Amino acid sequence: MLEKHSENEVHVDKVEQGPTSSIAFGLERIGLIAVRAPIVSCIVLLVLIVGAVFGIHRIKIDDSLSQLFRSDSREFHQYEEVTKKFPAEEFDVLVVVEGKNLLARNNLEKLRDFITDLQLVEGTRGLVSLFSARQAPAPGKLPAALFPAELPEGADYDKFIETVKNNEIIRGKLLSEDGTLALVVLSLDPEVVASSKLTKTVGDIRALMKEDLSDTGLNVQLSGVPVMQLEIRNAVERDGLTYNILGILAGCIIAIIFFRKISFMVAAAFPPMIAILLALGALGWANFNLNMFLNVMTPLIMVISFSDSMQLTFAARDRLIAGQDKFTAFKNAVLVVGPACVLTHGTAGISFIALQFSNSDLIRKFGEAGLAATIIALVAVLSLVPVFGVLLVRNEKTFAVKFQSADAGVQALRNFCYWIAVRMVGRPGLFSLIAVLFVGGLGVIYANLEPRYRLADQVPDKRQAVAASNRLDAKLTGANPVNVLIQFPKGESLYSPETLQTIADVHATVEKAAGVGNVWSVETLRRWLAEKAGSADVATLKEYVSVIPEHLVRRFIDAEQDAVVVAGRVPDKDSSQLLPIVDKLDAELDAVRKKHPGYEVAVTGLAAIAARNSASMIEKLNRGLTVEFALVAIFIGLAFRSWVVMFACILPGIFPVVMSGTVLWAMGEGLQFASVVALTVSFGLGLSATIHFLNRLRLESKPGVGSALAVERATVLVGPALILTTVVLACGLVVTVFSDLPSLRLFGWLSAFSMVMALVADLFILRPTAMWLINLQAKLQGTDKPAI
Repeated sequence: MLEKHSENEVHVDKVEQGPTSSIAFGLERIGLIAVRAPIVSCIVLLVLIVGAVFGIHRIKIDDSLSQLFRSDSREFHQYEEVTKKFPAEEFDVLVVVEGKNLLARNNLEKLRDFITDLQLVEGTRGLVSLFSARQAPAPGKLPAALFPAELPEGADYDKFIETVKNNEIIRGKLLSEDGTLALVVLSLDPEVVASSKLTKTVGDIRALMKEDLSDTGLNVQLSGVPVMQLEIRNAVERDGLTYNILGILAGCIIAIIFFRKISFMVAAAFPPMIAILLALGALGWANFNLNMFLNVMTPLIMVISFSDSMQLTFAARDRLIAGQDKFTAFKNAVLVVGPACVLTHGTAGISFIALQFSNSDLIRKFGEAGLAATIIALVAVLSLVPVFGVLLVRNEKTFAVKFQSADAGVQALRNFCYWIAVRMVGRPGLFSLIAVLFVGGLGVIYANLEPRYRLADQVPDKRQAVAASNRLDAKLTGANPVNVLIQFPKGESLYSPETLQTIADVHATVEKAAGVGNVWSVETLRRWLAEKAGSADVATLKEYVSVIPEHLVRRFIDAEQDAVVVAGRVPDKDSSQLLPIVDKLDAELDAVRKKHPGYEVAVTGLAAIAARNSASMIEKLNRGLTVEFALVAIFIGLAFRSWVVMFACILPGIFPVVMSGTVLWAMGEGLQFASVVALTVSFGLGLSATIHFLNRLRLESKPGVGSALAVERATVLVGPALILTTVVLACGLVVTVFSDLPSLRLFGWLSAFSMVMALVADLFILRPTAMWLINLQAKLQGTDKPAI
């Protein structure tokens, strides 16, 4: 099949007609159905594309910050119950106003005007700010506002400001201890937060910030769940457009550079693009929501399908150069390369199936969507590459003559692959041993990676929300809520002595907990009344609760008055740092539970859910990746019906994962959701090069052909396409570095790096390992005709 003219020059002079048996059990023949009637197939394709466009318009964006932890667990159901009963944190916009002259008289006047205007923004239900504070009430009267209609001046103003700073209700909660940061909590209507109206509402708030406070010298930023959701929503929409354009451009440019014919560029690059369109349309019709993980579905489909479309196009191109007509060339390409395409999609499918072991509904949905997209991509590539080839390729004989003598780009890649193959097969045993030791060492480093999770990693970090949250972490103990839910036993009311004492004990415990601050509850009001009004009786407490606006009462007391919340806040730390705080608080509350039997006391809130679940979920995904190694190796071995293949693919498959993990370790990073999902998917996708090489090696392992020559021939024939596809795939994934979402950037560059490492493993680990195992098999069988 190959004649060697010199050490660096090889060419194809004969093309085989296909294997006698298929490693894909004949599934590759799906690709021959459409090519029998290419015009009809294109008409059907147009109909499917129209349907896909309508399906894409059905896709909605899931921007919930709790989506990663959505599951059937008791803790998450409890969190959802608290969110429904106490609709505060999910709908609060946090306005952070900061400046050294915050409490200067003119600035305070303008800040009050700004807060007054905020209450008129459409979609708001009310707000809490330092201007909500009250003076000590006179007997029998409602308390007057702390801030008078006309602010005092001179020395009286300085004295007044000291009173404001020392007010128990706002100090350390709505105003920092040093008086340089104020927090305004603006409650939005839940319907607004869940709809497109959120964009207008937040835009109106930003316009007021600029209009009312632009000349004060104060820094004003927005945070809170609605703002974070809006920023995620905008980033997901913007990123989707970016990935589509840049990924498609990368594929087209590289294809046209090396093929130098529009027809081959279309045959290689258009099927993956159409696969993206059809897959996204199918997901839309299946009611999948777009989120930070499903947003990478576009580059993933490109990764899955472009590799195989390039292999098919290269194979057909070689056959055309060898003199075959276009129908025969593309038919043989499907029969020879098609089985490997089926297996590559099969291993990718197993990777997505492995994600079903996650406790997260989001990750499981990502796995389901990926599996569906993989199936669609396989059918699209196997069917459309030969259809486009047959319809677009013209003058095969002229093409063959031209490229037999002028194929510099591809020939340079073939020479490079041949140069590597010769050196790798020179001492296969030595190189295999080095590979085992090297991969083993990297595996030890990978095993020491620790789970990591921060809420800020799920939110665009180049926008206001994260920066504002960081200021709250620094000045007001944090922006992330940790709630303690107290549910009353039957027969106990909100104002019964036992209930009020339980609330007081929980409040005191949360206040004393290390790392938790800004604690609010009914007990906050009771203490204030006792100190300022000199009255702590139930009648006075009821009176004050009855005059507080409804949206404020619902923050701490549910509508049925059979449960309350003690709310605290914590900084946005890594889950490994938050978990000890949450666990210690939960343990300290055991004393309250024993003292007040019948009252259910539970620590909940997004920060608590994340701290408790993130580490275990990441570890479970990582264990699933280990299981995937074995499953994929067995799957490939059974398909090839060869134990040599099964063992040969293990080291090249593991290498990209442990190498990527080592890079994370060297950067001081741990395993995040994005990184472990990237590694899980990249493992399956990275095996594409391995499968295509082994499929080619299987065809070259014939009687009379030594293992070294078979490896060299297989390398030269599939190597150029593998190199080109890796470059395209890495470019398609690395475009995610333009994202504002840290988790998406991590997913993108890590996946791209893994793909490059998969190529390195294919060239420098798979070759010698496969040859050594083939020779070992020959010795065990007592034959001099090695084969896989």
